[in-house]
Amino acid sequence: MPCPKLHPPPEKLQCFEYGFRHVESHAGKSGLPSRPPRALIRGMHPPASVFRPASVFAAAMLAGVASRALAADELFADFEGADYGQWVVTGNAFGTGPAKGTLANQQSVGGFRGNGFVDSYAGGDASTGTLTSPSFRVSKPFLNFLVGGGAHEGKTCVNVVVDGRVVRSATGRDDETLSMATLDLAEFVGKDARIRIVDDDTGGWGHVNADHFVFSDTAATPPVFTVIPDASRLYDETWRPQFHFTARENWLNDPNGLVALDGEYHLFFQHNPEGREWGNMTWGHAVSTDLFHWKQLGHALYPDRWGTMFSGSAVIDRHNTSGFGKPGQPPMVALYTAAGGSSEESKGRPFTQCLAYSLDKGRTWTKYGGNPVVPNVGEGDRDPKVFWHEPTHRWVMPLYVGENEAGADGKKKTRNRLHIYTSPDLKTWSFASKFAEDLYECPGLVRLRGSRGPADWMLWGASGEYWVGTFDGREFKATTPKLRGDHGANAYASQAYDDLPDHRVILVPWMNGGKYPGMPFNQQMGVPVTLELRDTPEGPRVRKWPVKELDGLDSGGPLLAKASRSTTETASALAGLDLETNDIRLELPSDRDWMIQLRGLPIEWVHNGGKLRVRGREAVLAQKGPTVSLRLVLDRTSLETFANDGLVQFSDCFLPPPNNRRMKLEMPDSKGARVSCEVRALRSAWRP
Repeated sequence: MPCPKLHPPPEKLQCFEYGFRHVESHAGKSGLPSRPPRALIRGMHPPASVFRPASVFAAAMLAGVASRALAADELFADFEGADYGQWVVTGNAFGTGPAKGTLANQQSVGGFRGNGFVDSYAGGDASTGTLTSPSFRVSKPFLNFLVGGGAHEGKTCVNVVVDGRVVRSATGRDDETLSMATLDLAEFVGKDARIRIVDDDTGGWGHVNADHFVFSDTAATPPVFTVIPDASRLYDETWRPQFHFTARENWLNDPNGLVALDGEYHLFFQHNPEGREWGNMTWGHAVSTDLFHWKQLGHALYPDRWGTMFSGSAVIDRHNTSGFGKPGQPPMVALYTAAGGSSEESKGRPFTQCLAYSLDKGRTWTKYGGNPVVPNVGEGDRDPKVFWHEPTHRWVMPLYVGENEAGADGKKKTRNRLHIYTSPDLKTWSFASKFAEDLYECPGLVRLRGSRGPADWMLWGASGEYWVGTFDGREFKATTPKLRGDHGANAYASQAYDDLPDHRVILVPWMNGGKYPGMPFNQQMGVPVTLELRDTPEGPRVRKWPVKELDGLDSGGPLLAKASRSTTETASALAGLDLETNDIRLELPSDRDWMIQLRGLPIEWVHNGGKLRVRGREAVLAQKGPTVSLRLVLDRTSLETFANDGLVQFSDCFLPPPNNRRMKLEMPDSKGARVSCEVRALRSAWRP
């Protein structure tokens, strides 16, 4: 369980947030509708055929409807003047008037209209303030505008205020390019309102950009509310991932207790049942038969006098070593951290490791009367990952322990260590060893298939760093240096299914740090991947690859399949696709540079040095052949990149530009280059 100091909880929401879903802006005018009314009203994604004849649709609109729609639009503010006019400024973030271009020390700003726009970067991200419009009477159902900057809910946002209350809000996407947003004001027609642009964040991306506010009878982008009234459309909110697990609502982090029993995968997870911010840690619970179609059940473990429920693991005690089971009914046993001192009830207690068991497949739980089973031994002991070691007939518990030691200056210093404990019955634990190198939080230790050498165990920590080595039931010895497990920005606290009937080891990470403006949920899990060892010239390395069950979401054959075609032909075909939830495979030349823009997210190959860059983060590929292989797994708010058959992975969360569902392939020196690609659309796992 990540500690609050490492992962500070998001600030409590100060206003209701509403997201916005992409549609193509066919004529580039804020007053033009971009979807048929049925899809607009229900907030649904239309079939691909609705999107593709863009030019035909735009021409029809311009010829028959556009002039009437545009005539009805009311431009409220375009910020082309020297100052803000009647808008009221507080603080120092917005300066004395509209920006006329990118401000000092700011990344390049784009997407605004005309010469002026609102930019709260005056004074940098540390500055704060508000910009509030004069009062107006709401006369049209939609407010269309451009917004950019930070994605901090309630902190860097454009709000509509009615009767002193924020009723609608939108943020940027941590991007300096302004994108179209629409707020549905239909229920407020006839009421007085104000627009308030807010900068109340002093950290990274602590600013907001805005421009071109237009009231209209039509929506430039379909506004989507945080709660969908039609129950059949639940899990279809604007920024809801469609095949990555998210809680029905509220905060989620580390995966816990990954076990399978009687054909059912169990996913327990850190969850706050009371809010969208980190806190009040409880074990949520969901089940699936295929790792993608999840059903969320009632909470498994609640806080008690020992503390809130931090991370841990679960096992199936098939030999009933614990004595909790019944004939033909092995118990499911959870070992978890009770975070003493994290609640009023546990005030003054330390972190300890506790036990609970279930006899009904995890639906109800009994906490062990002899808790804690491992007393506190250091600073913030946490995250036990228990497994059965058959050769020694013992349970093994890797556990993070913060060891206090004196630094060179005489001050206390906490060293991040891994302790290993063993037990015959899950209730009585004995210290066995400690790992020689530092390792922080959420340890995992598992034996993998695929290596021809004696070193076939993998040990990892929360940030994805890993070692390959040997394990004798008591001590792990590394035979490799510390290796990078994920090169992206958003993988943390991974845990594995390591006792499956088919002997696969399946890893599930928490994709920490994602942003979901206005959604009822917060945070998502990564796509499940299988772990295998591969022997390479550099030594054994771990291969990660999406589980085969992902293929079950294929919407019915490839959207595009081209083998060894010219770069020009392939780029043209890719540019014509409408992408949102996709599985994309590419073979690109390794002897020249190229760039991919996938919904605005950059993927770059620098052949001199063999460097692959995703969103600016870099990995050096051990490139031997003529091509670079990529598999790109795209969901609404994430991209997972697998390179060189899974030996390199990037996990990234992002908010794509609403007006960009395209893929660009650029290769400056493309003469004679051949490219292969296959693109498949993936269905939503939340739909029947």
